[in-house]
Amino acid sequence: MVILNLQQSPSTASGRLIAFTTPQNYAVRLSRLIQLNGWTPLWCPTVTVDPTPATISALQHFFLSPNFPLRHFSALAFTSRTGIAAFSQALAGIDAPPLSPIGEILTISALGKDSELLDSHFIGRLCENPRRIRVLVPQLATPSGMVEALGLGLGRKVLCPVPVVIGLTEPPVVPKLVADLERRGWEAVRVSAYETRWRRGGAAELVERMGEECGVDAVVFTSTAEVEGLLKSLAELGLDWGRVREMCPWMVAAAHGPVTAAGAEKLGVGIDVVSSKFDSFQGLVEALQYRWNCSEPN
Repeated sequence: MVILNLQQSPSTASGRLIAFTTPQNYAVRLSRLIQLNGWTPLWCPTVTVDPTPATISALQHFFLSPNFPLRHFSALAFTSRTGIAAFSQALAGIDAPPLSPIGEILTISALGKDSELLDSHFIGRLCENPRRIRVLVPQLATPSGMVEALGLGLGRKVLCPVPVVIGLTEPPVVPKLVADLERRGWEAVRVSAYETRWRRGGAAELVERMGEECGVDAVVFTSTAEVEGLLKSLAELGLDWGRVREMCPWMVAAAHGPVTAAGAEKLGVGIDVVSSKFDSFQGLVEALQYRWNCSEPN
């Protein structure tokens, strides 16, 4: 869905400045796509996402504990790239693959481009027999699409390596995923694989650039936590989203997919552009380009 705002930016297409609030693990990829489109990226991170010794230990508990061995699970459900990276780091810290070569198939599901991390190296650390591992990439790159792709649980266990959110309100994404899995007959087990924290100061450069002659053409959000982080950083400066819109009325607010858009709207941040192809950031860039192509005079 693309909602058009026909008010023109003072900058030209080649000089557009695109601010984005993603954490570091996604920043390089999104920045590169922005540059390939001839725009200038402005990284204004508002959250950090990182595994910690405590979260790595929590993951390894499922590899080493006799009470909760990974072999009792039929599926792994990864909702983020950071979750996969944390799981891989936890695997690297043990002496041998936690799954034996013989046993039930383990389905590993990830969304969109995140699935690229489920490569032969990752699978080899998990099990010496790659035929025990089935990689499942849902056609619809959302948690609900993952639930649909996994099918009926029939009482089986699925492990969900998800973030523990600190200093921010936990978005409804993970609780809804767990509830949806349980409605489909899965026994969903959450494990804190990494921490999502508010990053102070994320709004400072954004506000500074909005005050310049050409300002900021778009701000891009890829998660609800980023939106809340930006609002907290704005509050530190004595500002709110309404004031931001007044300072830069032509600026487009863009969301990576409908889940992020809905979360932003609940926080009072109106979204102008929503990527309809959200398996990668390319869809978000295309949505912005479409918005500006439609608003430019013939």
